[in-house]
Amino acid sequence: MKTAQTTRRIIETLSRQHPHADTELHYRNAFELLVATILSAQSTDERVNLVTPALFKRYPDAHALARAARAELEPLILSTGFFRQKSKSLVGMAQQLVADHRGAVPADMDALTKLPGVGRKTANVVLGHALGVPGLPVDRHVLRVSNRIGIASSDDPVKVEDELCAALPKDMWTLASDVQILHGRRVCRPKPECDRCSVRKDCDYYKSLNDTRAVRKARR
Repeated sequence: MKTAQTTRRIIETLSRQHPHADTELHYRNAFELLVATILSAQSTDERVNLVTPALFKRYPDAHALARAARAELEPLILSTGFFRQKSKSLVGMAQQLVADHRGAVPADMDALTKLPGVGRKTANVVLGHALGVPGLPVDRHVLRVSNRIGIASSDDPVKVEDELCAALPKDMWTLASDVQILHGRRVCRPKPECDRCSVRKDCDYYKSLNDTRAVRKARR
């Protein structure tokens, strides 16, 4: 595990490689981002962004979505995959927002994760991007990048979130997630393009590759 100082420097370096890093989901308010993030499970941001304009036109707020008939909602979200479960989650989420929060999205982790279809990752996305509350969403890209570099040491998203949050000031939490997600999509893919990585000198994975190459070369 890197020190907190090194972790912060790595995130700052990645932010320069990926300037203006932000969620790639399109939204105008916390409700729209919550819906979009639920839809993004097992889908792509690009696909969700194609679906949400018509969806939000028909269901512009929690009150409208809470009254949605699933037979009308499902065709609108069909292409995002798992549309039956997602429609159930969306309607249930909206109904609970209306019942417990007067239709507003609460700026609280515990309250958000009590909503149908909302886990810590989704809650952190909404908190950090739409509600001004520090949050560090951990998805598969953050898991891969943070463990490869050596700023985290677990395959458990909650543990990785705890490790990164402990090493970084709160005002860097959302940034740390955003830059690692973009880095994971563009550079540190399952088959990484290490020659394009701005933090490879600090990366444990890159060091292990070089060490392996050196051993092989010495054996020749």
